[in-house]
Amino acid sequence: MDFLRGKSVSLRPLAREDLSLIRQWSNDPELRGLTGAVTPMGEADGDKFFEKVYSSEDRLWFSVWLPAEDKMIGEAGLLRMFPAWRTTDMTIIIGDKEAWGKGYGLEVAELLLDYAFGYLNFHRVSIGVVGFNTRALKFWEKAGFRQEGIQRDGYFYKHRYYDFVMMSILEDEYRNQYLR
Repeated sequence: MDFLRGKSVSLRPLAREDLSLIRQWSNDPELRGLTGAVTPMGEADGDKFFEKVYSSEDRLWFSVWLPAEDKMIGEAGLLRMFPAWRTTDMTIIIGDKEAWGKGYGLEVAELLLDYAFGYLNFHRVSIGVVGFNTRALKFWEKAGFRQEGIQRDGYFYKHRYYDFVMMSILEDEYRNQYLR
């Protein structure tokens, strides 16, 4: 069932039964604020999300698992894949708060980056981070991403505007960091 497997985590193709946890995490106020999600996800919304993942040619979505515990802890994916420019966006959400701070996210990042650069032949992987999410900014920097710009007041949350930080990693930067 694993598509990509690291030391502690594995990435499995998103399955319909994974949606109950994804809905739960998508509706968590703290996670919504940190990730930029704004609308609730009901059962029908989850079904639409699932269909979009599998009907779209520009995205790949995975559930994140701890194989040793047979436990799903998050979701991750590549989206807005544009092979003509060899570029894609990436997302990782560790929804299980008990799994935070244990290095699982970095392992997921390494698996996805290896797949994006080593198998799909992308040249650039980018992400956008909510500016006040300092933990995520440090995480992405540790994963090798560099800040490349700011969308000033690009995110509205709790009656205020916040910056949205754009970050990316290029294939040579990935190879220098991960394949030494």
